[in-house]
Order: sequence, then C-alpha cells, then structure tokens
Amino acid sequence: MQMNGTIAVDAAKYRGACVEDLDLPPALSIGPSATVSDAYTLASEREYSQLTVTSAKNRRLVGYIDMRHIMPALEAGKDNEKVRDHMVRFKKREESELEYQVITPETPLEQLEAFLLQGHEFAIVTDSSRRFVLAIATKQDLEERFLKRRPSFPGVDLGRPNLSG
Repeated sequence: MQMNGTIAVDAAKYRGACVEDLDLPPALSIGPSATVSDAYTLASEREYSQLTVTSAKNRRLVGYIDMRHIMPALEAGKDNEKVRDHMVRFKKREESELEYQVITPETPLEQLEAFLLQGHEFAIVTDSSRRFVLAIATKQDLEERFLKRRPSFPGVDLGRPNLSG
C-alpha cells in the first residue's frame, strides 16, 4: 500500500521494535584503493554480500561494493583491480535528486521495512550524524532476525509480511 509516495507498513506487527533489536553484526568497511581480491576475501570470511567503502583519509562513507559486481573481474583473473573501479558511489547531496534516509539503531522496524519495500536491497545503518557505519540491514535480516524468531500466539495472526516482493 502506498500513501503520498511512501509505503505504509503496519507498525503493530513490530510492537515498537527498532533496528537495534535485530542485533546485526557490525558492518565491514574497505577502502577504495583496496583490491577486489581483498574485498572478496574480507566479505567471504563473514559471509557478507556487501561491504561499505569508506575514505582512507577521513573514514567517511563514500559508497559500497557488492560481491556480485566484482565476480566478473575475479573470474577474469583481474584480482588486483581496485575497489574504486567496481563500487557504487554515493552522490553528494547537491548532485542527488533523492533524499537520503538516515537509518540508525533507533529507527523503528516499520520504517526500515518501508525503506526496503521501496526497492532497496539493503540499508546502511549509521549513527544519527552519519559519521560512523554500524551495520547493514537486509530484508533477510528483518525476516530472520525478527519476524521468524518472535513468539507466535495460538489463534492470533501477527501478520508476518512477505518482504521478498
């Protein structure tokens, strides 16, 4: 359901839970000058499909790299290509038409779900000032870390959503 361009989500199913309640593992970051081989090794060790990319100079978030984006280079034997050549760069505010949505540990899960249902594969969880990358939250995290593990009550439909849409 959409309301005013945003997706309406039933807040009751989350019972006031927030992103922090997902107990997400810490995000891993890599610098743009690292090799794609290093990125793949780092992500594989933790079974991550994305890594955030931070500036070596000031640790500022500059983008992300998805392991699917570097597989062609690795398969072609180009292990020493740089992350910067395969990463998705975030646009500066003045260059982007999209409004950046801050997702923090305090963000209610219904807001995270609405963000993910807008077609985003994942959300980068930062502190409120966006200075530190804390975690990455995916649809799978929301389903497995919260919706599947919460108790069910006989005769009560808690409205477990299907987020794979």
